[in-house]
Amino acid sequence: MNPLLLDVPLQLETDRLILRAPLQTGDGNIVNQAIRHLNELKVWLPFAQELPTVEETEINLRNAHINFLKRESFRYLIFHKGTNDFIGTTSLQGIDWDIPKCEIGYWINTRFSGNGYMTEAVNELTNLGFNQIQFRRIEIRCESTNFKSRSIPEKLVFLLEGILRNEDLSADGSKLTHTCIYSVIK
Repeated sequence: MNPLLLDVPLQLETDRLILRAPLQTGDGNIVNQAIRHLNELKVWLPFAQELPTVEETEINLRNAHINFLKRESFRYLIFHKGTNDFIGTTSLQGIDWDIPKCEIGYWINTRFSGNGYMTEAVNELTNLGFNQIQFRRIEIRCESTNFKSRSIPEKLVFLLEGILRNEDLSADGSKLTHTCIYSVIK
């Protein structure tokens, strides 16, 4: 089947969260405000090294929506169901339709970390990937010393397949880092 014909929901719900595709005007402002508070995550996220303008964030989100429609990646903004606070983002990305497989990426606004929100969101995205999109493999990759990020696939029974040594550069480009590769297969 041609991926363009897949029905992929623009919104997902969990017990506490709403995950929706970035398609509303003004999403760039909401996400940009969160990026400004990513001090804790700056060490892990290349895009957080220099703060983007609201306009740059809006353009990034509109491109993410285009990629969603083209079935090249599926980015969701995460909101708290009760308060409508913006929590972070999670994506099915790096898609290879021939296998089919993908990688899950994510980041959380620092003030919401430690509440299990990202684990809940990634679990929902994993279910979407296997049950609706029919991926056969889903990966999560993160730096070996990013223990908060590593805890998410470990809680969700992803298997640590290995650690690639000196495989990537740190977010600021100053040193070589090791990358953990977790996966779950169907």
